[in-house]
Amino acid sequence: MTGLELLSGFWSTSMSLSLAATTTAALPRANLLLAQMPASDRARWTEQLETVELLKGRVLFEAGSPATHVYFPIGAIVSLIHTTHSGASAQVAMIGSEGAVGLAAAMGGESPACRAVVQRAGLAHRLRVATVRDEFVRPGGAAPMLLRYVQSLLTQIAHTAVCNRHHSLERQLCRWLLLSLDRQHGHSELSVTQELISNLLGVRREGVTESAQRLQAAGLIRYSRGHIAVLDRPGLEARACECYALLKQDFQRLLPQDLDGVNAATSATTFAPVAVQA
Repeated sequence: MTGLELLSGFWSTSMSLSLAATTTAALPRANLLLAQMPASDRARWTEQLETVELLKGRVLFEAGSPATHVYFPIGAIVSLIHTTHSGASAQVAMIGSEGAVGLAAAMGGESPACRAVVQRAGLAHRLRVATVRDEFVRPGGAAPMLLRYVQSLLTQIAHTAVCNRHHSLERQLCRWLLLSLDRQHGHSELSVTQELISNLLGVRREGVTESAQRLQAAGLIRYSRGHIAVLDRPGLEARACECYALLKQDFQRLLPQDLDGVNAATSATTFAPVAVQA
């Protein structure tokens, strides 16, 4: 069975997207990009935003197929998956509440180059692609901020490519765990199988198992079937390759804002979700 078949089995396109008519006060986190928008742009977008619940395994869009919406995760995490003609696949980027999924379609790409799959269930805001596309031609709009985010996303993709080629699997696993933790806002336990990690990293499952065993023996993590708890984050950061620290530095350079501070200030007041019929 190819990596694509394994991923397709886990991430079935038949999984439903549940639309949540939730009050904004119930939203535990804000999306950083939306929270950083100028007040005039926020007011204009608020009436058009939908708040949706993204179920784990949901395929938001396929490579080569037109994307209809741009998603701004709140608690959800989305993986961008690239697949070769032979069926081999690997994650090229991970997006949480710091960013947006599907911006390429709004910039004229129409059909994304990667598959977007929900890695961790949670809420997200979404806008139609046409609405976001208008922002890129609006004078004084949010386009500069969105373009800075796109640059940070391209940096993540570039580091992932170099890391997968030149760094040990153990260091790659540390980087992946840390990036996932950053998007879980304080939660130290991940609900993920070693098989799924191996598919996301594009490596053999046995290699992930051996690396996880070494990290557990060092007291950095504890894992059981379907769960990985990080016990020593500083130790995990010391064991990771330089890619993790460089990605954080680059993101802070391009979008310098404290995510927790933004969430605390805006999670209950910034965007009112639109009630949508499923």
